Amino acid sequence: MTKSTTDNSLDAVLAQVGDFGKYQIYIFVLVWIPTIMHSAVHVAYVFTAMDLTYRCEIPECDSNKPQYETSWLVNAVPYTDGIPEKCEMYTYNSTEINTGNCSSSNFANQETVRCSSFVYKTHEQSILQEYNLQCSDNLWKLTLVGTINSFGQFSGLFIAGSLADIYGRRVVMVWGMVLCAVCGLIRTLMPTYEWFMVLEYLDAFFSSCTYISGFVLAVELVGPKKRALTGTVACSANALGSIITATAAWNLKSWKSLIYVLYTPAFLLVSYFWIVPESIRWNIKKGRLDEAKATLRKLARVNGKEIEEKTLDQLNVTENEPAGGKGQFIQAMKSVTLFMRFITCCFCWVTCSFLFYGLSLNSVTLASGNRYLNFLLTATVEIPALFFCNFCLSYFGRRRSMCIFFFITGASCTAFIFIPSGISGNGGWRHRHILLLPDETVVSLSAYLIGKFGATAAFTGIYVYTSEMFPTATRQSFMGACSTFSRLGIMVAPQMPLLANIWNPLPIVCFSVMALIACGLTLFLPETLNVKLPDTIAEAESMSKLLKK
Repeated sequence: MTKSTTDNSLDAVLAQVGDFGKYQIYIFVLVWIPTIMHSAVHVAYVFTAMDLTYRCEIPECDSNKPQYETSWLVNAVPYTDGIPEKCEMYTYNSTEINTGNCSSSNFANQETVRCSSFVYKTHEQSILQEYNLQCSDNLWKLTLVGTINSFGQFSGLFIAGSLADIYGRRVVMVWGMVLCAVCGLIRTLMPTYEWFMVLEYLDAFFSSCTYISGFVLAVELVGPKKRALTGTVACSANALGSIITATAAWNLKSWKSLIYVLYTPAFLLVSYFWIVPESIRWNIKKGRLDEAKATLRKLARVNGKEIEEKTLDQLNVTENEPAGGKGQFIQAMKSVTLFMRFITCCFCWVTCSFLFYGLSLNSVTLASGNRYLNFLLTATVEIPALFFCNFCLSYFGRRRSMCIFFFITGASCTAFIFIPSGISGNGGWRHRHILLLPDETVVSLSAYLIGKFGATAAFTGIYVYTSEMFPTATRQSFMGACSTFSRLGIMVAPQMPLLANIWNPLPIVCFSVMALIACGLTLFLPETLNVKLPDTIAEAESMSKLLKK
């Protein structure tokens, strides 16, 4: 029996006992939890390695409990755009008798020196204080944390699929998150920045195994009619995880406490070996028919359905795999049409990941507003974007929708650059019984969120679009290659705050330019809505004729 026959047989059984009944909902929620955990810890570095607001401590003037803002500070520290320099102070005039009078005459305002102790505006704690990473020449060490985290995810994804195919989705999902938690908690004890980075890499490496395994386990449990909905809801774990992280960070204000709160619950996942079944499809593929049948019987019982034993006996192990491999991938790449399509898709994938992660990470460095609320809002806007994406792809077509998504992001980022925020730093937000926002902040933040909305829709849509443009035998290879290239965007995104030191709007300019270029390139891709999936290279090439319509 071929693989397609076996799959169809299982799909028929799932349709018979319920595509998405009570049992699948129960298991889906359980599987959803570790994917949310993964998403939460995946973005924790945004707050554990964030830059803070501080200025030089002036021993001759500051008291035992110094305040960040004082009336005499302008005499002691240089200012830029109304903000005191972080690591420079004017030379104290030691020839004068120190009377505690910190007037301008006590400082030589033509000379500056680098300070070694600091006064912080808030009580927030990050690794900046832990490993003495203050000042602009150390900023790269803070942004490098995000790049190392992304590289760890990138490395883990190379083996996650193979491990899940060999040992099962459930095993990889659980142990990936548990080992991630072990590394994360040990990381809080590291005495040096270098050892912290080693554990950051291992943390991300193991957690990457959890998300992909949990996603596949959830989707493989339901019938074909509900896979699109299940996949969309599963993708919302990214947003929910980010929301949890931002909320916890906002309340805790301590990087170590944040890690303890996010990572410790992962050890409860060990109980999944007793309460969550292994993937039915994986059991069938491995010849574990008794386990697959037992899961289907329980599924039918909980869903209030009946299933006959002769139906279960039709489930067999498949040995035949569809033709494919490196030879056919190379053959497809010899096609000029498919090669150019592949290059275009790679650029779009890199752009999607760059925009999605870049806009999220850059939200905590915006001059306007509360960094925690900014990040929280950029995460929350992902949820409606997921469903908006599905709607547009189905009703307006793939090519037109992707072009719209990129244009929304590019136009919003461009608008954000020219909208005056009217605020400088977190002080622009007013706190009383409720949060009051200046009109300028509402407009600029709205433009930023619309950009993130479009980036999320584009990142979601590119998965569907790419899977429909290449021949069946090499479809997975092309998807894997595009996904691999997309990691370049994820690794570059954390470095965007460094560009702000050159010119403050430069990161947003980069987002806008990349989005608008991708918008233009999308017009050269074929439309795939309601078009038969290509099985051969010739069929895939002929799809380009749809461009003329």
